[in-house]
Amino acid sequence: MLSSVLLVGCSPAEATPEQRSTTALSPASDALSSIVAGLAPEGCTDASLPTTVEEERLTAFLPDEADPSQPADRTFARTMVEDAGFGEFTAAFAAEICGQDSLADAKTVVERQGTLLWQDAVARAQSAGSVTGVLPASDDRPLYWTRLEAMSVLHQWSPDFTLPTKKRASLVDAFDQAARGMRDIDLPAGDQVTRVLVSGFDPFSLDGGATGKAGGTAGNQIRYGNPAGAIALSIDGTTTTAPDGTTVHYEAYTLPVNYPEFERGYLDDTVGPLMKPGDERLDASLTVSQAGGSQFALEQWNGRYHGDVAGNDKFAPCPPAGLTGAAQLAKDNPGCNTQVPERWGGGDTLTDPPQWTASTLPIEQMIAAHTGGDVPRPPGDTWEDESVAFGVLWNTNYRYFPDCGSREEEDAYQREDTYPPAVEPTPPPQDSCARSGGGGTYLSNESAYRNTLLRDRAGLDIPAGHIHTPDMQQFHTEFAVTDTTFEAWRDAIVAQARELIAVVGTHS
Repeated sequence: MLSSVLLVGCSPAEATPEQRSTTALSPASDALSSIVAGLAPEGCTDASLPTTVEEERLTAFLPDEADPSQPADRTFARTMVEDAGFGEFTAAFAAEICGQDSLADAKTVVERQGTLLWQDAVARAQSAGSVTGVLPASDDRPLYWTRLEAMSVLHQWSPDFTLPTKKRASLVDAFDQAARGMRDIDLPAGDQVTRVLVSGFDPFSLDGGATGKAGGTAGNQIRYGNPAGAIALSIDGTTTTAPDGTTVHYEAYTLPVNYPEFERGYLDDTVGPLMKPGDERLDASLTVSQAGGSQFALEQWNGRYHGDVAGNDKFAPCPPAGLTGAAQLAKDNPGCNTQVPERWGGGDTLTDPPQWTASTLPIEQMIAAHTGGDVPRPPGDTWEDESVAFGVLWNTNYRYFPDCGSREEEDAYQREDTYPPAVEPTPPPQDSCARSGGGGTYLSNESAYRNTLLRDRAGLDIPAGHIHTPDMQQFHTEFAVTDTTFEAWRDAIVAQARELIAVVGTHS
């Protein structure tokens, strides 16, 4: 379903099944409407039209780094956009979209412009020389904030023709997907090419953190990026050569940190067609996201359950556990069960789709490769083996309901940095219900679950699984938009992740 509804004050527990698969809209603040009007031609937008929670963050200011008692001279979003050389994109996008007089023409524009934005972000990330703007080439955040700017214009666009809510939502989705690289995947055909697909993620946990003394400013967590997004930009369209001389080709895309887009099929519609028979079918499909610590975790088991932590849109489809004092059973709360689109083999029972899927990544080879040996360790890196940037662990833990009708939970904690392990890990019991995959209950786990389920539905025997990265959010300054520590962690994570992904390509 591609639609938007007004969800003001709707808690996860109150949301209907239809609302769980939509994007929540709410009245835009005067500040956001003013930003949108300033980016679009006069008369093009309507301030009364609703926008999203994510877009509202476009109005946020950090405290000034030199004088935290004062706000910065630009919004954080504008700083990201302008300092990456993308400062003119949204105005040019708005000027073109505002000149369209039909939905079909508008869709053509948003898909083309979204793809161009993605391609520009990839080109910037992969620049071997100087780049436009003062932010490092590896910074993943400007793409996120530029995309939000353009989407806010689409939400408040007031065309001369009638644009129903559902049609507007489909237009926004078309731009969003294109600007995530989902329409730019170009896999070469042939037996001499190994085709590898890699997903990234948007920044998240953007609310909170230190605020300083400047009134009305945002917490400094708005600075957060996502190494998975940086990895995707760095690897999209690149190639390596396997030891046998064959070419490994990588394509990438990024995912939102919101549940509704997942339920609408963002991942499934991107990956599923590439697993169908043909000369361009995938040879490996990886999902990547950020976790914590100074290690990469290779997640073995993925659970269908997703928890009550809200996305960037402040919405979670699973009722918060705190309302009842116990974890919600997916049997009684469908919002806690990952919902798969019918077109990709969705079902409506606890066992269809299944409660668990498994990684088929070449775990032994990924651990044995000793990746990160030539990657500089960033400041504060705590991994005990100083010969590498970060550790690589095989994460085989999970949590489950032994009885799908009982709230009693059990935990299987199993994590190995050697292969084979001293004790063979035990898979989830056949009749159990998932409470948490190795990657948790958030959208990392959901991306892993959907990706590996698509592999199983397609009947493929290819490497597919999830890589959790170390935590990139390391700053030595309080309010600077970037600093050398933050950049060193991002660059180190990206470099070692690419080595890990290359191992998968070699063993596909």
